[in-house]
Amino acid sequence: METKDLYKVLGVEKGASQDDIRRAYRKLARKHHPDANRDDPKAEDRFKEIQSAYEILSNPNKRREYDEGPRTFFGQGTGRPEGTGAGTTGTTQADFSDLFGTFGDIFGAGTAAGTRSQRNTATRGKNVTISVNLKFNDALKGVTTRVAVPVEEVCGDCRGTGAAPGTMPRTCPECGGLGTQSRDQGFFALSTACTRCGGEGTIIEKPCPKCAGQGRVKKSRNVTVKIPAGVRDGMKIRVPGRGHAGQKGGPAGDLFVITKVAEHPVFKRRGDDFVVEVPVSFAEAALGAEIRVPRPDGGTVKLRLPAGTQEGRQFKVRGAGAPKVRGEGSGDLIVRAKLVVPKKLNRRERDILQALAEERDEDVREDLFRRVGT
Repeated sequence: METKDLYKVLGVEKGASQDDIRRAYRKLARKHHPDANRDDPKAEDRFKEIQSAYEILSNPNKRREYDEGPRTFFGQGTGRPEGTGAGTTGTTQADFSDLFGTFGDIFGAGTAAGTRSQRNTATRGKNVTISVNLKFNDALKGVTTRVAVPVEEVCGDCRGTGAAPGTMPRTCPECGGLGTQSRDQGFFALSTACTRCGGEGTIIEKPCPKCAGQGRVKKSRNVTVKIPAGVRDGMKIRVPGRGHAGQKGGPAGDLFVITKVAEHPVFKRRGDDFVVEVPVSFAEAALGAEIRVPRPDGGTVKLRLPAGTQEGRQFKVRGAGAPKVRGEGSGDLIVRAKLVVPKKLNRRERDILQALAEERDEDVREDLFRRVGT
């Protein structure tokens, strides 16, 4: 590279910031990496040129020396600054470390150490989610029920190894137990999962007949679930440790139960409150009355209607709603007045109402027309 302009190699201005240089390098490294240009014989040289330029410009001290005099910096035209041999990584190694993840995404690569760590670490089992149908009263008062849960459990015959009883998995001869195979790509050593063992590091020569070498079997497990009083439709109840079994000694996942609560023909739920429409006669609404109102739990409550109660007026009975799941009391019962007009009147009732109409001589729609402006 000798006295080649390193800033031009990376496509940045001489006064570019370190962030600009890093971004430029990332972009060029992805574009010119040999694995992304397998049909281009010059890709590897271009890639190394980009690496060398970034190694110098990403190091403040080296960059300052280079800016003071490129020819002096490169010495006798060796193409590399003093003390920067092919096997020396210096600052670049630290700066390149955050790029391995990027190249891994592009080329399917991962480090051997990372693969070993992942392969040998106990893994928590996956969660299981099921739904349970509840009657209205069961959801209101709470209930304990048993549910069938489809789960994966550790195979009892092979104890999770996947190998037939009396045998054990053996170290993969292809990767020596690493689970990875490496390819030297100049500055980078890219690793991929071993094609023989699939990244496990071991192979099973004689699979367990019960689990077909999987180390896990599917079964239906009966689990007792306590449904707290006051649950709503769609609530999620967590039962710890009742999900799928963990791997390599890891803990089991959790069970999540979704409640499906049947609707009530009279009471409509609104959070922890219940809303009920109560029929009210014309006389009760006009004169006022004390009426009985049903509660969701089967009991009743007395409610005093004031004289002149209008259609749709709401009254609140505190604490007569659903129990709050977290034990913070109960919601309220919202009573909505529904005025009932007689469909038929006898002669005397008609005369009474006619006399009332003549006595009041009122136009109940006057305010409506006034607001409309007609």
